[in-house]
Amino acid sequence: MDRTLEVRTPESIAFHYELAGLGSRFLAVAVDQAIQFVVLLAILGGILLALFRMAPHGPPPVAGKVAASLAAAVLVLIIFSVFFIYFILFEALWNGQTPGKKLVGIRVVRDGGYPIDFGASLIRNLIRVGEELIGYYLLSAISALISPENKRLGDLAAGTIVVRDSRLAAPSPFVRRTDEPVSAAAVHLDGEERALIKRFLERREALSEDRRRELAARLSTRVRNRLPLDLSRLDDESLLERL
Repeated sequence: MDRTLEVRTPESIAFHYELAGLGSRFLAVAVDQAIQFVVLLAILGGILLALFRMAPHGPPPVAGKVAASLAAAVLVLIIFSVFFIYFILFEALWNGQTPGKKLVGIRVVRDGGYPIDFGASLIRNLIRVGEELIGYYLLSAISALISPENKRLGDLAAGTIVVRDSRLAAPSPFVRRTDEPVSAAAVHLDGEERALIKRFLERREALSEDRRRELAARLSTRVRNRLPLDLSRLDDESLLERL
């Protein structure tokens, strides 16, 4: 089930996120686990091949028991690393995405829309261990269906949500017009700043005069020192309108 979530910035500007549904999340998990199985088989095959080459006749009995114990410990470590550290590292280092999530077009963010950090990724994926072992994500599915924000137990503990990854449309070819001056303002703004300015201009009539001036000042101060001189001289609202 897909739902939307509204998040408000400190400037009282609202953003809407489309929450990822159960179908897309489980498809992402299926892709990730297929990758994990392939990686695990490759690692184990390489280890077995190396062992056969190193000891073609087999070790002595006592040494064999020690080797078997070490091999079991290494095997457990490898399995844990492949199946769980995989999620932690990818989400923490790849902006909230694993290969499966990237393929499906979803990502993990913290509550409020902030990028996920290592601590949040660690918590949500350690709890994944229990969720996977108990009924293979049955508890996760129930939790996501009950939660207004589609949160599984790991998300509830870590303060995270899974959202659809918004994609920007390809820009149209730039054509310079000769009948008016070209402003370089667009080059100096990132996507978040554009969205904040657009939201302010859309809802400024509903704000009180004091609140309107305050928000306009905050937004213009954020970008003014990066703009051409002719734009930076404008008053706050005129500057935002030009942008």
